[in-house]
Amino acid sequence: MTVPQIGVLALQGDVVDHMRALEAAGARAVPVRRASELDDVDGLVIPGGESTTMSRLLDVFDLFDPVKKRLDEGMPAFGSCAGMILLADEVLDGRPDQRSFGVIPMTVRRNAFGRQIDSFETEIGLDGIAGGPFRAVFIRAPWVERVGEGVAVLGRVDSGGDATAAPGGRIVAVRAGDCLATSFHPEVTPDARVHEYFVDMVRSADAGPVE
Repeated sequence: MTVPQIGVLALQGDVVDHMRALEAAGARAVPVRRASELDDVDGLVIPGGESTTMSRLLDVFDLFDPVKKRLDEGMPAFGSCAGMILLADEVLDGRPDQRSFGVIPMTVRRNAFGRQIDSFETEIGLDGIAGGPFRAVFIRAPWVERVGEGVAVLGRVDSGGDATAAPGGRIVAVRAGDCLATSFHPEVTPDARVHEYFVDMVRSADAGPVE
């Protein structure tokens, strides 16, 4: 696979910036709004936005089950912020009717870092991503409270003395097999390294588009 074709779920959220970052990382980026469009992609980005709204729209557009099927078959996926919530198998502080794909064994707390006014930026180190610290932008961001078997923690942020945080700080980036998730929004920065990391994941994945 020379140039992978990667879809960006285009129901809500920062679709355009993800597509720009994917193109800068060497992929062909396409929006995904219909189940039939999933057949042509080698991987999928689930952008940030509002996770409960995105969950409802997935049902409205009859996309939840087709996306879930592709993920269960091994399609690589990257979820940022709300996308992280949708990839988790357990969500805290979500709506009772909110659904997630459950492909990463982890517990995610929705809006854990606070409201819009509490948004912040900080430098973090990311395992597996060379080039020094990454400038991470957190906007009404979740954090990961538990990771299960097979989940690698790629990045944390300083807990600020929060006694409930795990040693090393709050978990904000993880990988489980061919699924990647971040609490922050790498697409809003000019740094394409996280997207390059995901594009490399897609290139090396055994699973391809459904024939």
